[in-house]
Amino acid sequence: MDNGTVNSEQQNSAPDPGRADPERPAGATEAPVAKRRAGLLLVVAALAYVVDVVTKVLATAGLEAGEPVRILGGAVYLQLLRNPYAAFGMSFGGTWVLTVVATLVVLGILWFARRLRSVGWAVGLGLILAGALGNLTDRIFRAPGVFEGHVVDFVSVFAPNGEFFPVFNAADSAITVGAVLIVLLTALGREYDGTRTGKQRDDRAHPRAADGSGAAGEDRA
Repeated sequence: MDNGTVNSEQQNSAPDPGRADPERPAGATEAPVAKRRAGLLLVVAALAYVVDVVTKVLATAGLEAGEPVRILGGAVYLQLLRNPYAAFGMSFGGTWVLTVVATLVVLGILWFARRLRSVGWAVGLGLILAGALGNLTDRIFRAPGVFEGHVVDFVSVFAPNGEFFPVFNAADSAITVGAVLIVLLTALGREYDGTRTGKQRDDRAHPRAADGSGAAGEDRA
């Protein structure tokens, strides 16, 4: 047999890395990705939660019944405030209502984590989870009672006593940053499952161009 013919047959029989293996289960490659994204979410949540707990402990130990501490040239004031309301002092009803809402948010994110394929979404939801857990911890364990505890706030920007902006804490900041990140990803068309909205439209408009490259080029941002 001609060597050129043998080489040609070997090349034709070689698997195409851009195409999915028809004998391989569809979810075989998705499961490890989902586990990694869920793991990333939990790591981000744990780190942000520790920051919130530690800063609240330091605030209650060093700022109790004291005058506001001016730092960064007056850009930030540190002062202790016991907040019975929601994030940034917003009121949405009784403290127990906020406890229920925070609990539902935590359970919802934990349930949704197994669907994640996007790094950005995992980080954003991890921050929101940490913020919800941080303030929920205060609601459960701090005075005046279980599920009615007041949240520890200690950061006031540009002026003391929340004159310029409501006094907040690290948990509030985590919720805000996480929510902004999720909104930004959504606006850019980056979905929680790692796909892109615009890319899906292009694939439907040009199915031949997408064939054989979609699996390898799936966006995981």
